[in-house]
Amino acid sequence: MEKINYQNKLLELVKDFKDKPKVLLHSCCGPCSTEVINFLKDYFRITVYYYNPNIEPVEEYEKRKAEQIRFIQAYNEENIEKIEFIDSVYENDLYLKEVKGLEQEKEGGARCSKCFYLRLDKTALKAKELGYNYFGTTLTVSPHKNSQVINRIGEEIARIENIQFIYGDFKKNDGYKKSIEYALKYNLYRQNYCGCLYGKELIK
Repeated sequence: MEKINYQNKLLELVKDFKDKPKVLLHSCCGPCSTEVINFLKDYFRITVYYYNPNIEPVEEYEKRKAEQIRFIQAYNEENIEKIEFIDSVYENDLYLKEVKGLEQEKEGGARCSKCFYLRLDKTALKAKELGYNYFGTTLTVSPHKNSQVINRIGEEIARIENIQFIYGDFKKNDGYKKSIEYALKYNLYRQNYCGCLYGKELIK
């Protein structure tokens, strides 16, 4: 399948915006959200949605959430445009049910696609419930995540749920490097595995 430049698709989407629409932005952690927020703030009114039932153990989940909130608070103190935050419940049992039978899949394989779908679908549903114009995710800032897969999943969910998805490949144009620089600036905790314990075991 031909690769699509999803960052260019995003730029094409926003170029004619007259007003800033509202986007519910799924975020997996503070460091990944940094440069994505910085990029999108010129085009959207952003609310970060922390829905990550894959992250284990629960102590790790809470630690990443606390860092996400801390970054948003620090960022808001320095910028006129304010970023909002919406929390969610920790549905780890649902995640484990969704990926049952895929525990030994390689990182980036079928288990990860199931995980992406679960998190993006929940974000889309929450965005519809609250009246947002768009939903999106920070996941593509990571060089370890397949932006083609993530964007195709987002497109599919957008079609099913009848809500607009913002494309993106936020690692482009040194996006990942900038996210690391932000993490250093704000002294953010940077985890050494994506989230689930299956992945953590497989990358040892």
